[in-house]
Amino acid sequence: MGVLGAVISHPIWAACSLVLAVALWARRWRRWSPGTCPVDLSGKTAVVTGANSGIGKFVALDLARRNARTILACRSLERGQAALEEIRRATGNPQVQLRILDTSSMASVRDFAQRFLEEEKRLDILVNNAGASGLPHTVTAEGLELTFATNFLGPFLLTNLLLDAMKASAPARIVNVSSFMHYWGNLDLKFLTGEEPLKNRSHVYNSTKLMNVVFTAELDRRLRGTGVSVNALHPGVIKTEIMRYYSWWHRLLYSILGFLFLKGPREGATSTLYCAVSKEVEGISGKYFDSDCSLALPLALAEDPAVGRKLWEASEKLTGLGRRGPQVGDK
Repeated sequence: MGVLGAVISHPIWAACSLVLAVALWARRWRRWSPGTCPVDLSGKTAVVTGANSGIGKFVALDLARRNARTILACRSLERGQAALEEIRRATGNPQVQLRILDTSSMASVRDFAQRFLEEEKRLDILVNNAGASGLPHTVTAEGLELTFATNFLGPFLLTNLLLDAMKASAPARIVNVSSFMHYWGNLDLKFLTGEEPLKNRSHVYNSTKLMNVVFTAELDRRLRGTGVSVNALHPGVIKTEIMRYYSWWHRLLYSILGFLFLKGPREGATSTLYCAVSKEVEGISGKYFDSDCSLALPLALAEDPAVGRKLWEASEKLTGLGRRGPQVGDK
C-alpha cells in the first residue's frame, strides 16, 4: 500500500478527506442568491430596459424591493403599465416608474434619454436587458437592421447618452445582458444596416450578443477612472417569450424543452442581479459572467481592442452619436 493509500485508510484522515471534498463540492455549486444579498438601494436610481416581462421584470422587481427608484423602460404602454402595477403591489415601493422606450428606434432612445435627464437627478444602475430573437430581416426607417438595432445599437446609444449621469452618480454599474450564444456570433459590420442579411435567425441573435460583449469590453476601456463599471453576462437558457417570432413548431419544441429542462425567468434574473447589486462585483469591470455568477472567458475576439474600437466607431456613425459626444435630443 502506498503512502496515499495508508493515509486515506486511516479513519480520521478518511473523515477529514470526506469533509474537505464535501466543502469543495458545496463551494463549487453554491450559487449567489438575490434573497441572501442584504444590499439596500435607498436613494439610488435604476433603469431596466425590457422590464415588462421575463428576466427584466424580475430584475426590476428585485431592485424595487431594495428600495431603488426603479424606471421600467418598456416598448409597450399596456404591458409596461401592467408590470408597473404588479411591481408596486408586490414591493410597496411608490418610486417605480414607467417610461416608454423602443430600443429599435434611435429617436425613441433619444426621447427617453432626454426625458430621463430632465426629470431624474442620478443614475446608479443601468440594465440593458431588452432584446428580441427571430425577427424577420427588416431595415428600419433609420436605415438599421431591426434585430441589430433592438439588441445592440439601441442599448449602445442609450448607454452613451446616460453616461454623464452615471459618472456624476459614481460608483455606478452598467449591466449588459448577453448570452453564451455569442460564441457562435459574427462581427460583420454590414449586418448592422442589413446590407449583408443573415438568413439564419439564430445567427442574427448570436451576432448581436457578441456585439454586446465587444461593446462591454470597449466601454470598460473608455470608462476607467470614472467610477462607472460595466459587465456582460449569460443569464442561462430561460423560459421567456423570446421565441414568439419563430414558427409554431419551434415554439412547441421550445415549450417542451422549457417545461423539462429550462430555468424560469425569476431564476434567470440571478446573474443579472449579481452584476447589478452584489458586493462581490464591486471594482470588477469589463468582464463576462456565466449563469452561475462566475467569471467566464468570452470569445477571444471580444476582448481585442482593435475589434472593439472598430465596432464602436461604426456604431457612433450609425446612431448619430459621432465624435462630438452625446447630444441628448438630437434627431
